[in-house]
Amino acid sequence: MFQILSVLMLTCSVTSVSAQTPPVTETQVKAIFLFNFTQFVEWPAHAFSTTDTPFVIGILGKNPFGTYLDEIVSGEKKNGRPMVVHRFSNAEEVKDCHILFVNLAKTDVPEAILEPLKGKSLLIVSDSENLIHHGGMIRFMNVNRKIRFQINPNAAKAADLTISSKLLNLAEIVTVEKKK
Repeated sequence: MFQILSVLMLTCSVTSVSAQTPPVTETQVKAIFLFNFTQFVEWPAHAFSTTDTPFVIGILGKNPFGTYLDEIVSGEKKNGRPMVVHRFSNAEEVKDCHILFVNLAKTDVPEAILEPLKGKSLLIVSDSENLIHHGGMIRFMNVNRKIRFQINPNAAKAADLTISSKLLNLAEIVTVEKKK
């Protein structure tokens, strides 16, 4: 049941559907998206250090989700692996992580954040415009009170990730020119 609700949330606006349901916050919608991305992205076998390594959704920087993301993934599995949420204070701590939400501070430099993450099969998600242009894969945007997203498929491919065409069709595609 929760997965059906989650899929419906992919197109939900930030406001409530009915008068009886409390409004869904922007942060809750983003958390649901993070969970749903697991269904539309494929990770290579080498992204998991052992056969029983859990599927990790990480948060780098200030946690905007509170316990909501933990509640969503509690008891859930991805390809038989238990799903967990880990919090990281810096990029160097990120190990055995599969989706990383990067909450950039205004003073953070995207290149410095992403450098230690290069070479990992890690789906990097943020709401920062700068990050998607420097190697991030998905950017959340609030457009007319609805959460939309951009995808940089070249960055995902460089990380050895395969994003479903179903997800790509819902997104605005971002291409970044390689620096000469």
